[in-house]
Amino acid sequence: MTHDKPQTGDEATPSPEELREQVEATREELGETVEALAAKTDVKTRAQEKTAAVKQQVSEKTTQAKAQLKDKATHAAHAVQDRAPEPVRAKAAAATEQVRDKAVHVAELARDKAPEPVREKAGQGMQAARANRTPLLAAVGALIALLFIRRARRHR
Repeated sequence: MTHDKPQTGDEATPSPEELREQVEATREELGETVEALAAKTDVKTRAQEKTAAVKQQVSEKTTQAKAQLKDKATHAAHAVQDRAPEPVRAKAAAATEQVRDKAVHVAELARDKAPEPVREKAGQGMQAARANRTPLLAAVGALIALLFIRRARRHR
């Protein structure tokens, strides 16, 4: 805050202007110190800042985990498809198409007979399914392929 110069008798006393400048500099430093202390004692703001930081971390971790899960599901589906014999893959594809057609038919019936709030919720579910179409289809294909493989092994 103050200058650490030793005062000797040879130096002249500071002028009123220099004293004003020193006082102003000291006031600024003191104001910054008071602001820093006030920020440290504002527990509510500090808690909100910490909460925001934790939310950001959780969001990042969730996004990362979601991406990893999506990659693993896709990889598992491809691994099952690669190991499945061609007749099983053909049956799985046919079954997938059959399920898709049935789902479309059931959806049309449900849409015609369902009340408005139910239709809105169904629309939200469809949007979520469309947003995650690839992993969803990969998982369904892998499940169907596994069912066919198990069935084929039982009949041997």
